[in-house]
Amino acid sequence: KSADTKTLPLETIGEMYGIDGKKFRRQYKKSLSEFKNWTQKPHAEDWIIYPENCSEQLSLDEVALSEGELYTVLTSKTARGRKGSIVAIIKGTKSDEVIDKILKINRNLRLKVKEITLDMAGSMKLISKQCFPNAVKVIDRFHVQKLAIEAVQELRIKHRWEAIDKENEILKQAKDEKTKPEILIFENGDTRKQILARSRYLLYKSRDKWTESQCKRAKILFDEYPDLEKAYNLSDKLRKIYNQNILKSVAMLKLAHWFNDVETSGFKSFSILKNTITHHYNEILNYFENRSTNASAESFNAKIKNFRLQLRGVKDKPFFLFRLTKLFA
Repeated sequence: KSADTKTLPLETIGEMYGIDGKKFRRQYKKSLSEFKNWTQKPHAEDWIIYPENCSEQLSLDEVALSEGELYTVLTSKTARGRKGSIVAIIKGTKSDEVIDKILKINRNLRLKVKEITLDMAGSMKLISKQCFPNAVKVIDRFHVQKLAIEAVQELRIKHRWEAIDKENEILKQAKDEKTKPEILIFENGDTRKQILARSRYLLYKSRDKWTESQCKRAKILFDEYPDLEKAYNLSDKLRKIYNQNILKSVAMLKLAHWFNDVETSGFKSFSILKNTITHHYNEILNYFENRSTNASAESFNAKIKNFRLQLRGVKDKPFFLFRLTKLFA
């Protein structure tokens, strides 16, 4: 099967042709496939490497292969999630262990890498620096934006717990006094705790993407909680900096203004985010050179998870990785 074709479990294919599914799977693994003679089989559970897939633009990320066990995945952007995508899959995220395996790739190939996208993990940064010294490191914009969104959601959740607690008190008091509870219902039909729960998704989006009902809900929400609107505006302003097709020098100026807004806001979460951006300042600004993201790596990780789901989990990791490389290496 090609990487773009839906993959079926071997048991299902066997049953389609009137063959015992489990027996067919065993036969495929032992005889029909090339797994028995796979050169990377002896060390597949710990690492697999395909140096020939190394290209000028790479993505570095981590993925949970099974039972939450993390693997570091190095992929080529040139392959666009198809054959030739996998450069390396290495068990664990410890920088020294991952570096040791990636250094098995010929030095000349590694020196040709011009750009590598990654997240803000210190280990990823060290791996990139040691293994690809000529590559420009670009921190993925979505990891930065995600932290800003989480800061907004943290404030929303705090207010929601307070609203739930207040409503519980009203219900208890009404029960004790044997009266009808007086719970405030807003003009759109939401109670206070409901409007805070139902505002979750609209806070992820920019205003121009809100539906009519979300606009009404947001107006009520921000009237009741001005601090939540202030936090949302900070997150939205950061998103707009990324969305503009601007030069690196202009992005520096806009980020400086955003830093100032954060300092005057008084939000601890956003202050932590500001400090985080400062620690990774150059790598974050490198995004504005070519506007490269780690989307290809995230997409590839989604394909791995989907492949794992179709196989109903991973029982034999080397065989799973062998089948994965047939599609993507």
